[in-house]
Amino acid sequence: MIRLFRVFFPVRTLVLLAVETLIVWLSFVLGTIVSGQDYWLLRLSNGLFIEGEFLKILLVTGIVLMISHGLDLYDSSTLGTKWDQVSRLLMVLAVVALSLAAVGYLYRYFLPNHNFLPRDSSLAGLIILTFTLFAWRATYSWLVQQRYFRERIYVLGTGERAQRLLKGLQQSGRVGIEVVGWTGQIVNASDHSRKEPAEIEGRVPSRAAWGALAGVQSPDVQLADLQSADRRSGGSQMKVALLQEKIEPQELPQPITIEPELTRDSVANHLLGLAREKGVHRVIVAMSDRRGMLPVEELLDLRLAGVKVEDATNWLEKISGKIEVEHLYPSWLIFADGFRFSTFFRIVRRILNFSVALIGLVLALPLLPFIALGVKLTSPGPVFYHQRRVGRGNETFFCYKFRTMRKDAEADTGATWATDDDPRITRFGKFLRASRLDEIPQLWCVLKGDMHFVGPRPERPEFVERLSKDIPYYGVRHTVRPGITGWAQVQYKYGNTVEDAREKLQYDLFYIKNASVGLDFWIVFQTVKIVLLGRGAK
Repeated sequence: MIRLFRVFFPVRTLVLLAVETLIVWLSFVLGTIVSGQDYWLLRLSNGLFIEGEFLKILLVTGIVLMISHGLDLYDSSTLGTKWDQVSRLLMVLAVVALSLAAVGYLYRYFLPNHNFLPRDSSLAGLIILTFTLFAWRATYSWLVQQRYFRERIYVLGTGERAQRLLKGLQQSGRVGIEVVGWTGQIVNASDHSRKEPAEIEGRVPSRAAWGALAGVQSPDVQLADLQSADRRSGGSQMKVALLQEKIEPQELPQPITIEPELTRDSVANHLLGLAREKGVHRVIVAMSDRRGMLPVEELLDLRLAGVKVEDATNWLEKISGKIEVEHLYPSWLIFADGFRFSTFFRIVRRILNFSVALIGLVLALPLLPFIALGVKLTSPGPVFYHQRRVGRGNETFFCYKFRTMRKDAEADTGATWATDDDPRITRFGKFLRASRLDEIPQLWCVLKGDMHFVGPRPERPEFVERLSKDIPYYGVRHTVRPGITGWAQVQYKYGNTVEDAREKLQYDLFYIKNASVGLDFWIVFQTVKIVLLGRGAK
């Protein structure tokens, strides 16, 4: 994975984007060539590099890529769905064709090569693009399935965290990962290899029968002997016979189950065996309790042999874009790379936020009277509403928005989150929320310095007090200014429960750790896409 804008992107997704950029550009250049007449090479060079047609083709290329991004064709979670890709590619080509036709009809001078070649150069480019794009996507889908393009990973651990990591990796075939093994396979192998003596003449086997199976040569086998033999035999699950002879089967109580016991040696042997057999590239350590169990020497040998060894918290951060608060130790926050906010960085962000907020307010001025009129005509009450929110350093401030709920919406319930199809939201308020126009007044909060464009969502003091008790590290989100949009907002749905707040905090921690101007621009770019497609509004 490659880190851009402080966010990790799969290499294969970046390769897909780079190659498609080249394909789109070359398709329109080839369209210019095949539709040309005599002296096409001279006219082509003159048009591309003297008359600025080169920039027009680049602009068309950017538009094609933007439409593809809007239809999630570079969202790695959809790359493996064949027919979904086909339908979305057809939609991209249809939108591009209609756009070029409309531009050619209304303003033909915008089209590439209008001065020196026939008008069908754009059509020829679009036809070439159609064939090459489908051919490339088919080739790409085949390539990413090849084993030599996949990173082979071993997960060291057996607990809930390891299983959660396994599930995340298996659902993220997008990042080019193949899980070749994990420590839990030792337990599973033991479960499948367990032995149970058959009943003899309809009776429960005697202590001697159990002892013979366990390898204990004694006529009077005790429970401790069976447990000790069970551990020596590799930890296979075994029903322990009662210490009484001749008990009828119907009188037999629930048998005792002896769980397999992992040892450091069994973990190390399993790790080294799979590393040699499968050619492991990376080991991810997901052990909740490492005392006496972590095979340090073997991990060091693998590390020196070129195998990457990484903690589960770091890897989960890469593939999910969030930092899990479960099993997160304060020491990790202290020593982890990131969480740096220099004075220069703060000054640059403040200047950028102030400038963009001022420009945004000026551009939004023509809309304000119409929005205010819509609010007044559809429900009685003030045009604006303000609420106290918690900002940086736990200081409270007033957040301003256009009113989208009826007046006194919380008179009976008190402070509460908005829900799906909340009856308190007015008809015009639903439109404002879906289009995000209700948040225009928050630009004033950005100008004042209470908020930034990008940051964690500001919460109300009533919610902060409760969530700080229920969710560990919740107060960390108040080390930065809250934002109109943020990493959690573009990665997760609108939340109205404590579990949603926990999930969004994990995205907020990722943002705080990796905050940068580049990441802010990427979040704004994603926000524009979400607003245009009407996703995630409440």
